[in-house]
Amino acid sequence: MSRRQLYTGIAALAACGVSFVLPFLFIFITAAKTKQDAAALKFSWPVEWQLWQNFMEVLQTRNYMLLLAYFNSTVITVAAVTLLVLFGAMVGYVLQRRHSRWNTVIYGCVLAGLMIPPAIVPTIWVLQLLGLFKTLSGMVLIQVAYGLGFTVLLFRSFIATIPRDLDEAAIIDGARPFQIFFRVILPLLKPVTVTVIVVQSIAIFNDFTNPLYYLPGRENVTVQLTLYNFQGQFQTQFNLLFMNILLVTIPPLIVFIFFNRQIVAGMTAGAVKG
Repeated sequence: MSRRQLYTGIAALAACGVSFVLPFLFIFITAAKTKQDAAALKFSWPVEWQLWQNFMEVLQTRNYMLLLAYFNSTVITVAAVTLLVLFGAMVGYVLQRRHSRWNTVIYGCVLAGLMIPPAIVPTIWVLQLLGLFKTLSGMVLIQVAYGLGFTVLLFRSFIATIPRDLDEAAIIDGARPFQIFFRVILPLLKPVTVTVIVVQSIAIFNDFTNPLYYLPGRENVTVQLTLYNFQGQFQTQFNLLFMNILLVTIPPLIVFIFFNRQIVAGMTAGAVKG
């Protein structure tokens, strides 16, 4: 390894430390302070450690609202990601394997969905007409609609690397279109499927604006909205607020740490062809 590569690596690690490690350390330290100590918002060691006390207070706030929020966020995330993987893979397969004028229109709609910002008021109106406003099912539908374009593009690019000979061999053996997809193609999509699951799970679990607009009500609270429990117009309990942030951040962080290699592999696998 040359000196230039060594210095570049050190600089990259230092940049990552400043960008990611220091903010997380500040959150952890502030979450362990007392109310008066945390109000100063200084990067200093706690005068008195209250990590466990703050944890229990955050957990018990508003009749264990955080546990309800974790349940709602988990249900929304699991349901939305499952539908995204299923529909995204099917649409991506059709767009890649079948060439027609309709596919061009559909692909244009997919790209338009990625570029055009969502309209909140018309979306609420549509959800009310469907009877899905203020429901977890409606929130799942919103997350699928917002994440489908990105998911389709990933699956479409990856399917382009799978030889068509596999489809033709399955057809010769008498397989039907659904059998070709579920028994031949879908098992080969594991790398990009893992990427979609991890990326979309983190995005949906950490989503703040969509639940704020489309999922009002205490019984529908998600983990990001629990931050309002400790932040008001005239007073903010920074020790409890940062403890809540810590509890909300840890699950997605663990998922990202364990699956970051699979994310990169799935994102780059379809860049060779297609």
